[in-house]
Amino acid sequence: MLCLQLFYCSIFLYKFIVGAKSVTVKLGILGLGTVGTGTVQLLQEKVGRHPLLQEIEIYRVGVRSLTKPRAVELSPDVITTDLEAIVNDPAVDIVVELMGGIEPARTLILTAINNRKHVVTANKAVISRFGAEIFTAANQAGVYVMLEAAVGGGIPVVQPLKQSLSVNRINAIMGIVNGTTNYILTRMQTEGSDFDDVLADAQRLGYAEADPTADVDGLDAGDKIAILASLGFDGRINREDVHCEGIRKVTKTDITYAAKLGFVIKLLGIAQHLDTDNSQLSVRVHPTLVPQNHPLASINGVYNAILVEGEPIGQVMLFGPGAGAGATASAVSSDILSLVATLKTNTNKPNPLLTCRHQHYSQITPISELVTRFYTRFLSKDQAGVIGKLGTCFGNYGVSLESVVQTGFQGELAEIVVVTHDVREGDFRQALAEIQAMESIDSIPSVLRVL
Repeated sequence: MLCLQLFYCSIFLYKFIVGAKSVTVKLGILGLGTVGTGTVQLLQEKVGRHPLLQEIEIYRVGVRSLTKPRAVELSPDVITTDLEAIVNDPAVDIVVELMGGIEPARTLILTAINNRKHVVTANKAVISRFGAEIFTAANQAGVYVMLEAAVGGGIPVVQPLKQSLSVNRINAIMGIVNGTTNYILTRMQTEGSDFDDVLADAQRLGYAEADPTADVDGLDAGDKIAILASLGFDGRINREDVHCEGIRKVTKTDITYAAKLGFVIKLLGIAQHLDTDNSQLSVRVHPTLVPQNHPLASINGVYNAILVEGEPIGQVMLFGPGAGAGATASAVSSDILSLVATLKTNTNKPNPLLTCRHQHYSQITPISELVTRFYTRFLSKDQAGVIGKLGTCFGNYGVSLESVVQTGFQGELAEIVVVTHDVREGDFRQALAEIQAMESIDSIPSVLRVL
């Protein structure tokens, strides 16, 4: 009986929403690549999905070439190469930007906003770098910019941070937000392979771009954690203040030693308060030694996961596919439905759970002020007293050592692995610079932070 009552209730609400405004909501979609194609397919396949899909019309689709074969069927009068005409068309209600890249995406988004059109985008680069400009314009125009697909692919994380978790005091957001690097590190861990070999294989399989810089150097993850930090900590983030390190220097040797110490290595995006009064905010991306019993340690392959710590909720982890046509199309379409529901209610009052409410920039604490643990691997000449000299130098800068192990030799060089207790990064780096200058130290191949 309860299920039947809920069914009739949902039908009543649907009729109420669509009855408020019976005309269809017209979409102007910019881009028909992997994500654009997946989104069109999802919107066209309405059976068994939310009834609001019946109220959507794919009115215009902007592409680079009219002759390229398509995996979806669209009327010839729907497809155009004139993207500016789409964002300037008075009939278009929602512009869905799925082109990627900075320009012309940024200009087209701003033009759509100036024409008082709502925007759905999957473009993390534009949002992380020009979010202040875009959201200021959106607030002034009284329209919404939705970006669920910009972070985490199909994982619903943006709307939970804006709505479901909005009453919590967020203390930390951390996660694996780049599937390419997670795939590479997973293969290195399970197979003992070298970085270059796995990267080449990932490119052949389509998991990595021909130019993998944005992924393997942590830039893509930097865009995403900047967006999540802005949502979680209610302040704009200057993307240039986000410290980014990639995985190029992570070796199979480090992965082996990490496992012996009880860790796995993951590229993490981390945003967290560093003090109890929430005045110091750290936003950063870097390879991290994660304890094997930590929730993020078991996230492997191309999957993403985002861990949110807040009060009073505690820890919540969101896990799923971080990329792909279907996953990203799911996120894009959920934003479209939210906007359609808003348009159908026929209200002129903005929804405070959908708008961008923060106007100020958050102060990002320099990486030198971060307090964390470090894993460091040294190659030294085979001389007596090297470990003692390391301990003395670290001690002079207040660096306390949790463990020091001479693990073996690489040729004629002794290999020494050090794990510290919590230490201020600036102090640790000063000690490291002095150690690097020691005659007995050949090199410092690896310096990784420990979660």
